[in-house]
Amino acid sequence: MAASAPAVVIGGGVGGCSIAYWLSRLGWDGVVLLERADLTSGSTFHSAGLVGQLRGSLSLTRMMMSSVELYRILGDEVGLETGWREVGSLRLASSQERMEELARQAGWAKTFGLPLELVSAEEAQRLFPPMATEGVLGAAYLPSDGYVDPSQLTFALAEGARRRGAEIRTSTRVTGIRLENGRVAGVETARGRIATDCVVLTAGVWSRELAATAGFSLPVEPERRFMHVTGEAPDFPKRLPLTVDFSSSFYFHREGEGILFGGAELDELAPVAARRLPALAELDLRHTISGFYEMSPDHNALIGAAPDPAGLVYATGFSGHGFQQGLVVGEHLAQLALGLEPTFDLSQFDAERFARGTARAELNVI
Repeated sequence: MAASAPAVVIGGGVGGCSIAYWLSRLGWDGVVLLERADLTSGSTFHSAGLVGQLRGSLSLTRMMMSSVELYRILGDEVGLETGWREVGSLRLASSQERMEELARQAGWAKTFGLPLELVSAEEAQRLFPPMATEGVLGAAYLPSDGYVDPSQLTFALAEGARRRGAEIRTSTRVTGIRLENGRVAGVETARGRIATDCVVLTAGVWSRELAATAGFSLPVEPERRFMHVTGEAPDFPKRLPLTVDFSSSFYFHREGEGILFGGAELDELAPVAARRLPALAELDLRHTISGFYEMSPDHNALIGAAPDPAGLVYATGFSGHGFQQGLVVGEHLAQLALGLEPTFDLSQFDAERFARGTARAELNVI
């Protein structure tokens, strides 16, 4: 393991591998990424990989659109499949208030040239034939949304970083961040010390305790989520849009030969999901995946550079939405670490917003 590095990235999920990729792509040779277990073994492995572009702010929507552009080309660049499926998205509305919100979203989408259109319940069912539309008043359809395979994307980013000189060390637990004269000086690991003046913290549910070793507060807490994958669903079309039902807060999309759905605990979710997708009742639940996400107080990410100590950069608190933001967040943090002008204004996600009392919640569903 290298004794020193221009930057050390802590965390081997999609966020950490994205940052290592961007730091290397923007010119830093010898970046080291440390992962306590294996790549994708944190919240990445149980992510549904949903990618929705239209968000509540100008910067975040543009960031999501840029992510989709990168998903389209990354596989060809590194020679590995990313699992990107541009199947479109459906957002179902079962109340007049939700329909009005979708109408506002349609107007907002025009600002960015996103082809979001409002469709009837019947048209939504045509796009997703197995779905029952009882209670559905309409939906918003965005054909350029989709989903990505968490593991494939993470390994593609890791390969891109390695090709540009990054060193990736798994089974390497970080025990603390070293400081000297008020700034980052290195990291302590179970396998030795690495000197560096830049640490990028993307350790998911472990981010809080690692930040504390540097005297910095990151207000994140673990929260368990569930996701379920059925056995083969041969009667379902092979290509279906990812769909979110706002009335019951669950989502579903194709996963291999089966159906993936999630949103709540199993004993609550399965019967609710089956009312919207009746064929689920006839399918075997092949996998139930349970894991922790790191949640921030307002369910928005914590992204930025710590004012003290200098040299600490962080990205955590994604609240289960890292795949919506991870690729371009990597670019943003790499630019911060390199002292470059960031492409996107993500100041609204700075952790200091809680100290200022200006935290602002934003609906974070596809």
